[in-house]
Amino acid sequence: MKQFFATLLALSYFYSAVAQTSLPKSTWRAALQRENHDLPFGLEITPKTNGKYEVVVINGAERLPMDEAYMEGDSLHIPMLIFDSDLVAKVSGNQMKGSWKKNRNGKWVSVLPFKAEKGNVYWFAKTPQATTKNISGKYATYFHRPERKDSSFAVGILDQKGSKLAGTFLTPTGDYRYLAGDIVGDSLFMSCYDGSHAFLFRAAILPNGQIKGGLWSGISGYQPFTATLDPSAALPPPTALTYLKPGYETLDFSFPDTKGNVVSLKDDRYKGKVVVLQISGTWCPNCMDETRFMVPWYKKNASRGVEIIGLMFERSGDLKVSGPKIDFMGKRFGVPYPLLLAGVVDANAGKALPALNNISGYPTTIFIDKKGRVREIHTGFSGPGTGKYYDEFIEDFNALINKLLSE
Repeated sequence: MKQFFATLLALSYFYSAVAQTSLPKSTWRAALQRENHDLPFGLEITPKTNGKYEVVVINGAERLPMDEAYMEGDSLHIPMLIFDSDLVAKVSGNQMKGSWKKNRNGKWVSVLPFKAEKGNVYWFAKTPQATTKNISGKYATYFHRPERKDSSFAVGILDQKGSKLAGTFLTPTGDYRYLAGDIVGDSLFMSCYDGSHAFLFRAAILPNGQIKGGLWSGISGYQPFTATLDPSAALPPPTALTYLKPGYETLDFSFPDTKGNVVSLKDDRYKGKVVVLQISGTWCPNCMDETRFMVPWYKKNASRGVEIIGLMFERSGDLKVSGPKIDFMGKRFGVPYPLLLAGVVDANAGKALPALNNISGYPTTIFIDKKGRVREIHTGFSGPGTGKYYDEFIEDFNALINKLLSE
């Protein structure tokens, strides 16, 4: 009888622990913290039949799946393995508290404090705020770099509905993805978290309509910025940043896939076909956005005589280190075309393709015609968070492919 009660007590503790560390389907208002500022986003958590969890990050209109989450003791782990990133938080009732971790040199380190509260997702204002401001429109934006005594230019796209705000900033090498936030009084607040990047915009809306404030990014990044309403604001042509050096018409390379098989444009698979080179990296969220477009597009169009090759520039040039990350990305997005380790993402990355003047940004997309000639090089990618600019990219992409196929 004594043994029976001991067993019963043990089972009681076991089921109590399970109850304490399991989560129902729920929505949470989450936030990273930078210098006492909240960087909010939403989390939707759904239990799976294997005892783990499906987690979706909510950035305004975006619903971004994370990798399979799991409980360890009383803490929830929400990984984004492709970015060497992990949210780890102790769960206590309707609250979570922990940190965002990044992997550095093979070690996990705490980066920013993290908290979450179960309930409705809101950004900076729990209830809509009355406002007389309307800042919808296109903005000429300058991110100032005091340490370099210069600025970088971007085009801000803001869409205000009531006091709610959505938008992004387009740069020559990509966009800031889905930003969401609020107008509170005479101030603007927006944020975004994607497992790799964490952005927080806080700015004053001046009486003359100019927006002036700061961008907090990642662990310690900070840039003041100014934005001025300008319907004609535009970036330089994306085809002007990376180009072939004089005397070159073609590219030549031989890079390994993750199994060590060397792939070249001279392979039979690519002869007489239109080829798209996707210069990318597993660390790059904009590259992931482009891959989400490329994969279904390729499956639909490969039979027309088009091939895609992913040229991956990683943190490490060691295939044993970068190969698993490339494989993970390929599996995550169902990539049906080769992904090759082309080099290391650094200032010398362009040397891997010596016919190019440089590699200015990730992703960069190179279009090659049936005769092997480079016909266009497009730096950056306007993702789905940019609205009409994403639609224009798709339209231009298809028009160029159709032209090359018709030749």
